[in-house]
Amino acid sequence: MRRILEPEVMDTREEAEAYDAMDHTEVNTIFVERVMELGANEGHFLDLGTGPAQIPILLAERCPRMRVTAIDLSLNMLKLGEVHVATAGLMNRISLEHVDAKNLPYPDQSFDGVISNSIIHHLPDPMLSLRGVSRVIRPGGPILIRDLMRPETPEAAQALVDRYAANDTPYQKKLFYDSFLAALTIPEVEAMVSEVNLPGAVVLQSSDRHWSIERPAQK
Repeated sequence: MRRILEPEVMDTREEAEAYDAMDHTEVNTIFVERVMELGANEGHFLDLGTGPAQIPILLAERCPRMRVTAIDLSLNMLKLGEVHVATAGLMNRISLEHVDAKNLPYPDQSFDGVISNSIIHHLPDPMLSLRGVSRVIRPGGPILIRDLMRPETPEAAQALVDRYAANDTPYQKKLFYDSFLAALTIPEVEAMVSEVNLPGAVVLQSSDRHWSIERPAQK
């Protein structure tokens, strides 16, 4: 099945609120636990495509010596994130910034680690973001970039929606389905990673619907 792009930015209030209302607790918890297993527990981290900042909040709660710069191109997502961060009392350790992940404005090697969950399928050319990651992360810093994996057929995509979004609204189900169609395959991700300077990073299938780029912290 060929890749069918969806809008790069979920910037309407309806889209942001629908995404925020979906139950991401299990997936987000698994993501944060894997970040920590890769050796991330302190320092300054960059979160690409933070959405409503659910993952930075979980990570900061687990790792009290960590700071997170969380970026997104959607102002409505960031508005929701600001509320969540303030409610969690983490405004001193989580900074939300309106930044394009394809054009990172940060100095070279300015972050101790980089994380991202479910942004790659939004990008027409994910290589731009991966090259940015290779530039702004310090040598040997931990990486976890995870996203949906494009199924072989529309029917397979619908089956995953039926399995994992059965209790969601029709609009939320459509967002999920469209994301599968816009996602990348593992060979596509492997080809991109082979072209960027991320020593020690590997691509793997991390669930029946996700791939991950992972690099453990290197001394």
